[in-house]
Amino acid sequence: MEKTYLVIVESPTKAKTIRKFLPKNYIIEASMGHVRDLPQSASDIPAALKKEEWAKLGVNVKEDFAPLYIVPKDKSKIIRELKEKMKGVSIVYLATDEDREGESISWHLLQLLKPKVPVKRMVFHEITKTAITNALKDCRDVDENLVRAQEARRILDRLYGYTLSPLIWKKIAYGLSAGRVQSTGLKMICERERERMRFKRSSYWDVKATAHPANSKKDIMDMRLASLKGLRLAGGKDFDGLTGKLIDAKKVTLLDEKQATKLAADLAKVEWKVTSVEEKKFSSNPAAPFITSTLQMEGNRKLGMSSKDTMRTAQRLYEEGLITYMRTDSPNLSAEAIKAAREMVVELYGKEYLNPEARQYSSKNKGAQEAHEAIRPAGAEFMHPDKTGLTGREKQLYELIWKRTMATQMKEAEKASVTIKVEAGEGEFTTSGTRILFPGFLRVYVEGSDDPEAALEDKELILPQLKKGDIVKPVTVTPESHETKPPARFTEASLVQNLEKEGVGRPSTYASIIGTILDRGYVRKEANALIPSFTGMAVIQLLQTHFEHLLEYSFTSEMEESLDKIAYGQQDWIKYLDKFYNGKAGLAKKVEEQDKKIKPDESRTIHIEKDGELLDIKVGRFGPYVVQKNGDNEEVHASIPEDIAPADLRPEQITELLAQSKNGPTPIGKDPK
Repeated sequence: MEKTYLVIVESPTKAKTIRKFLPKNYIIEASMGHVRDLPQSASDIPAALKKEEWAKLGVNVKEDFAPLYIVPKDKSKIIRELKEKMKGVSIVYLATDEDREGESISWHLLQLLKPKVPVKRMVFHEITKTAITNALKDCRDVDENLVRAQEARRILDRLYGYTLSPLIWKKIAYGLSAGRVQSTGLKMICERERERMRFKRSSYWDVKATAHPANSKKDIMDMRLASLKGLRLAGGKDFDGLTGKLIDAKKVTLLDEKQATKLAADLAKVEWKVTSVEEKKFSSNPAAPFITSTLQMEGNRKLGMSSKDTMRTAQRLYEEGLITYMRTDSPNLSAEAIKAAREMVVELYGKEYLNPEARQYSSKNKGAQEAHEAIRPAGAEFMHPDKTGLTGREKQLYELIWKRTMATQMKEAEKASVTIKVEAGEGEFTTSGTRILFPGFLRVYVEGSDDPEAALEDKELILPQLKKGDIVKPVTVTPESHETKPPARFTEASLVQNLEKEGVGRPSTYASIIGTILDRGYVRKEANALIPSFTGMAVIQLLQTHFEHLLEYSFTSEMEESLDKIAYGQQDWIKYLDKFYNGKAGLAKKVEEQDKKIKPDESRTIHIEKDGELLDIKVGRFGPYVVQKNGDNEEVHASIPEDIAPADLRPEQITELLAQSKNGPTPIGKDPK
């Protein structure tokens, strides 16, 4: 009789794809994600443990941080079915994802199923026939260190959330919560909003012009006045954002409207002569292949997808066998991938576009996790996006990954930048252009940018052929007004970039960080910008005032390093959790100490300085509001509309809201009848 084998994966899609590559005697089943977890509510706790104080927390902090694992009701049936399927098989293969999360699911399955036959842990980072065949030959045991690292993370997050959240309920409003990495991400967004509040606008003027060579009226070019009497004209970067004043008034010329208007009229009458034409040749290299964070950034910039949507779509592409595993810190490409990309470049664009040497990339992140390869199309031959049968978002994201991988093996782009300087009386005008000499990888892929100025570098702007001494004729010379801009709010892409730079969380957690702070109403999205709510600012204000060390970026990144050490078996996870929770400066002691010091009214009040005035905004169960005492010493309350961003709130708006609250709405007209 033929032997049978049971292969357990997480999802039905993954099971369906793997079935294509394995013989009929392999039974492939899905666990539907995690099979057990810490209790989510009091109703999950077994009756025998209801009276135990620690059971509500789900972690026995006095007994080596033993977690209380509960099998959710909807998972009991799956476990029963898997036990049934296990009967009569020769080997059980645990084929969950190759990261810590996947290792943890395999370990939990092992604990619950208790197989009496051999168990093998099967890992692969793409779902292709070759990868699955190789994974079957090269199995290992469940890695206890990886499991402990995942368990430590889960317990840390539970201790952090369940210890701090009740305090926030008590001091601000019921139902609010704090999370270990979400709070740090929220802090970044709130700090940026505070920078915008402190920002002082400044205005400055310059002169712009259009001109053409004396011998060619067709070749119009845009120019800008760069200096006057040898002194550079003041621009946005010359002003201090906090004071609105010039940083060094001696180094620049600051024009007002009157001066700029007179100057424009005067400059239009003088002779314009080219003083220099400078051409510089330079080349640019393609970006590294995708890792989790850069995929989320580009998904947001290029396709307008949220981090959550990008990861969900990538998960489907992986499970359908189209891309390699999408949770990775490593930009490394396998020899097979490099060969596939190089062959495709020659096939589609010709040999002249192929980089002479194969390009390989290594991780800048010293804690790059246990994944092996960048995110790329799966297999030894990359499937062309048009042949995948994909549509919509899935096709767009696959195409992005396909193009980015191809670009890595293409020649660099060669460009020439040209700067022309023109003397006009006491002023000097300049203009710059770019020519693409050889497009190289730009033929396939241009990396997105959060800075529109930087994005222009990859576009051609051809200037007229001019040489020193040539005469230029102005067509228009006009004064132009400018205002300095406050620091830009974060987008999902720039927040991910910042989280990664500060070492907060792991790339695989970024989507859930952003998702959580949006779901909890701590942040809202307007166009692409992430704007904190007053409630979000109140939560961060409390944590920063009383638990500052927990929000320090270095503290969070050191935590990640400790989890990595646990994963490599270099650190004891119980000792680490004990120090974090029960230590001298541990979380439990800190919360106990601060509880007595935190005044609820102070916690519910956000202090905002705006245009020299100090505004006190209160946060309540029904949102933000202001309070003012009238002549009779009575309090007048007025709600602040949720669509007003904290940094955009003006003192006159508050006066208006209080007047409306006191007198009722202002009539917009009177019906004559």
